[in-house]
Amino acid sequence: MSDRRTLMAPGAPPAVGPYSHAVVTGNLIYTAGQAGLNPSSRQMAEGIEEQTRQTLQNIAAILEAAGSSLSKVVKTTVFLADMNDFKAMNAVYAEFFPENPPARTTVQVARIPLDALVEIEAVAVL
Repeated sequence: MSDRRTLMAPGAPPAVGPYSHAVVTGNLIYTAGQAGLNPSSRQMAEGIEEQTRQTLQNIAAILEAAGSSLSKVVKTTVFLADMNDFKAMNAVYAEFFPENPPARTTVQVARIPLDALVEIEAVAVL
């Protein structure tokens, strides 16, 4: 019997490719990279601050569907289309992780799907 299950969260935007919102294995949840796509309108949020906010709300919805929460995130990876957006992204990110933030890696990438400004993936415990 496999100790792996996939998850599609109803509160997150649909996947834009052949992947799951998350995979749960053991007591860990690995989210797919999320962008600032509004799950209701399916429109990309405007600007780095709103995209970061929506991205983290999408991750929160996925984690909640799995039985976890942002407070249980142990590691994130942030992909920025432009490292000049680091300060603005970081300010919004800090709102979601005000105490004991998870470990994090932030890198600039050449391009993000849907031409998003930011994409974030997370690893959390159940």
